[in-house]
Amino acid sequence: MAELLRVQAGKSKWCSLRTLAFLLTTFFLVLLGAGVLSPRVPVLGTRPGGAGEAARKPTCQQVVKLPRMVYPQPRVLTPSRNDVLVLTPWLAPIIWEGTFNTDILNEQFRLQNVTVGLTIFAMKKYVAFLKLFLETAEQHFMVGQRVNYYVFTDRPDDVPRVPLREGRHLVVLQVPAAARWQDVSMRRMEMISDFCARRFLHEVDFLVCVDVDMRFRDHVGVEILSPLFATLHPGFYGATRKTFTYERRPQSQAYIPMDQGDFYYLGGFFGGSVSEVHRLTTACHQAMTTDRANGIEAVWHDESHLNRYLLDHKPTKVLSPEYLWDEQLLGWPAVMKKLRFMAVPKNHQEIRNR
Repeated sequence: MAELLRVQAGKSKWCSLRTLAFLLTTFFLVLLGAGVLSPRVPVLGTRPGGAGEAARKPTCQQVVKLPRMVYPQPRVLTPSRNDVLVLTPWLAPIIWEGTFNTDILNEQFRLQNVTVGLTIFAMKKYVAFLKLFLETAEQHFMVGQRVNYYVFTDRPDDVPRVPLREGRHLVVLQVPAAARWQDVSMRRMEMISDFCARRFLHEVDFLVCVDVDMRFRDHVGVEILSPLFATLHPGFYGATRKTFTYERRPQSQAYIPMDQGDFYYLGGFFGGSVSEVHRLTTACHQAMTTDRANGIEAVWHDESHLNRYLLDHKPTKVLSPEYLWDEQLLGWPAVMKKLRFMAVPKNHQEIRNR
């Protein structure tokens, strides 16, 4: 009997130790899951202070808690558009009117405290387009969001004073001009790359890089924001790849063979997170530098190199031609429900060569 009691006592003690070990393990796992023992991570929607991507990563992929909202229910069996492609083969959305809800997106980005940088090059006589550009941007571009307008120009004294909404700022960056308009166009990649490292990473979360000889006609908002986005060229959105004006000479760094290519993207509207734009512009500038050393210039300059880069690094979002259109040349086809960013009629030869 005494021996039996000793055995039972031993078993009881062993069971107690096992129970204690189980409880301690469970307690440890609960603490770990709650984040008490893990590195400190900011709660979504309450990011730490300081502006720019260097202080906080772009948050377009974050999940935030939205307030109660009333909006039409999305219907699985009723596509938003059945007349156009709305998704690329690599599952990047193509943004057309009717494919997004502005109210939901605005609230998501407002809660994430986003600042958007808009780069414009107003070199030589192109400074004349700034007033209309800025006035219409204040009406239609990222309304309700914080915006920094970065104006690159060789004529800082000619930059017009345009009233800006609260939280929006104009930053004039004086840069030297170039003799040829082609060089002005190609040097954009170098200058954007340079200023990404020098200041954009510390000041904004996203960059939107556009042409200045344009005007905003309708809403252009946070629906465009993504780590890397580009815009379908209005002259080629319905064409086959064999007709795209890619650089076809193998000697160029921008070379794309006839049997390759997804879309033809224009050079006048692209962007993304500052880090992705920095990578894109740096790569394009390096490719153009190599071409110059080899005595070759791509057929469409920086646009050719942009298309080469985007073939190898697929954009995470594609903007439809609604986001850059020339109504004087192309009219207004029915597939374009809205024309958002429009070319301003001009004499290219007179503007480019003075």
